[in-house]
Amino acid sequence: MTQVLTSNNSLHSFHVPVMGIAFTIDSPIKLAPYGISSVISLVDDELLEQMRAFYSDIFSFRFEPITPKTFDSRAKRVTAYLDMVKQIVDQKFQQMFEGDWFQNGQLQKYMQLLPSLSPAKKLYETALQNGFFSEEVKLELRQRLHPGDIDVNIMTKLDKENEFDGHKLESIYNDAHAALRGFANSTLSSSVVLSAGLNPRLYSYFGQFKDFFPNEFGQLKKRVILKISDYRSALIQGKFLAKKGIWVSEFRMESGLNCGGHAFATDGLLMGPILEEFKENRQSLKEELFGLYKTALLELNHHIPETAPQQKFTAQGGVGTAEEHAYLLENYELDSVGWGSPFLLVPEATTVDEKTMQRLCEATESDLYLSYNSPLGVRFNNLRNLSMDDAKEQRIMLNRAGSPCPKRYSVLDKTFTEDPICTASRQYQHLKLAEIKSGDLSGQALIDTTAKTLTKECLCVGLTNAALIAYDIPQKHYKEAVSICPGPNMAYFSKVLSLQQMVEHIYGGDSVIERTDRPHVFVKELSLYLSYFEEALAEAKEPYTKQQQNYFSGFAENLLKGIAYYKARFEPKAFDKEKKDLAKLETRLEEIAAVA
Repeated sequence: MTQVLTSNNSLHSFHVPVMGIAFTIDSPIKLAPYGISSVISLVDDELLEQMRAFYSDIFSFRFEPITPKTFDSRAKRVTAYLDMVKQIVDQKFQQMFEGDWFQNGQLQKYMQLLPSLSPAKKLYETALQNGFFSEEVKLELRQRLHPGDIDVNIMTKLDKENEFDGHKLESIYNDAHAALRGFANSTLSSSVVLSAGLNPRLYSYFGQFKDFFPNEFGQLKKRVILKISDYRSALIQGKFLAKKGIWVSEFRMESGLNCGGHAFATDGLLMGPILEEFKENRQSLKEELFGLYKTALLELNHHIPETAPQQKFTAQGGVGTAEEHAYLLENYELDSVGWGSPFLLVPEATTVDEKTMQRLCEATESDLYLSYNSPLGVRFNNLRNLSMDDAKEQRIMLNRAGSPCPKRYSVLDKTFTEDPICTASRQYQHLKLAEIKSGDLSGQALIDTTAKTLTKECLCVGLTNAALIAYDIPQKHYKEAVSICPGPNMAYFSKVLSLQQMVEHIYGGDSVIERTDRPHVFVKELSLYLSYFEEALAEAKEPYTKQQQNYFSGFAENLLKGIAYYKARFEPKAFDKEKKDLAKLETRLEEIAAVA
């Protein structure tokens, strides 16, 4: 298997994206000392504080609680946790260079995880063979090796307003704003991943923090990564930020449906054509943004770099084999490929409780589905028969549907109340069910509408509990209820893995996939879009409105264009299976479109 080295400073050609709230909450502590980058969710500051207490005890750090009674506690908790994570990572990384280099197991592990083409790995192995680490070799290795990035994720729409001492606070104390401030005030030099779309007020707030602007050497201490699902979104958001003097250091393209967590489906635009569009326009995009960026920096009286800062282009969503990994890197000139769901089975990388881990190992295609469970009104990748499902059903049986909403991170709906509430809350579901009963729905429509209301679940708790259970941290809410959100790719990974096994799998060593029927990442995504299209048609009421007709015809046209693109890409004989799969899916699309 041919390995591909990236052109940037990264030691690895993969990264571990954010997963849920808890599953990557401490991934940098586990991975960054070995040069692997990962992402922490900043949704839940209460969880961050619990994890800070947990690790402070392990590393004998002084711990002073930051309680909700502390003004601006959310931002302060974020800063305190991120500073602690950095301290632990730096400590672990420095320990690799202590003592006898022949006996240091952590250094050996670091080097073993590197791809075989890595210059640092070759230098290290040569020294091992020679039986001697000269001071020159030691110095060069120290210069080449570095920790992985400790990146953070902010869901831009989770920006709840807050109060303190009974008084409503200004917008800079909203949830997403406070999380950004917490990151900006930390000692990290890393990136914030912005997901879930444009939030103009939040994006404008970046201008309050000097670390997002270039210093006199043109360097950025803190950087911005935009997670996007198509080129148009990247252009719109990139230009908005550039006009504020904020540079997008990475565009992180994620498959609309073949991913974990919330699914932001495109209008039938498929991963391959989207990546092709990025590849073709990457340089012109960079030049256009740099022009806007320079103008903004001049107006703001900031240092203006002579050349455009680095701008990476990465992708993630459903990648599962070394061949796919290398194909994406080579054909689309990516800087890195994100590997998410498979890492849920790697305890050395992510945090999942044992019961849920076993459920992940057993999961098949039919167990993984696109649900309506999220209170955010966005489709949500889910796993059937989880402990949260049991807790939800018990409350329904007791005629107490919905959650008491203990964390309130997802309070966005104002349908029934002046102040926003969560659609998974007991208050909302009581009001919604009363509305449904008093309406004119009957038969299957009544059943379906009621089911969609009751399926909403408290993700604020469900996506947090796995870490609390795994580390035996006291829980306040639904103590055994766990939600998890793997992508469809999870069906092809069926056993708990070591970090070494997973990395070797990515780089072309022994495959950890035991099944032989896994479809190509592009083929799988296409099949998911066909199912999504079928479902959308089934849910739409006939006769279709003109808007619906335009949407459906545009959706089908984009899928047909995607199939034509893949046919050309899969022309080599090595893709015989993929071509057969495409032919079947094209026939299926024709049948679906005929109904539309």
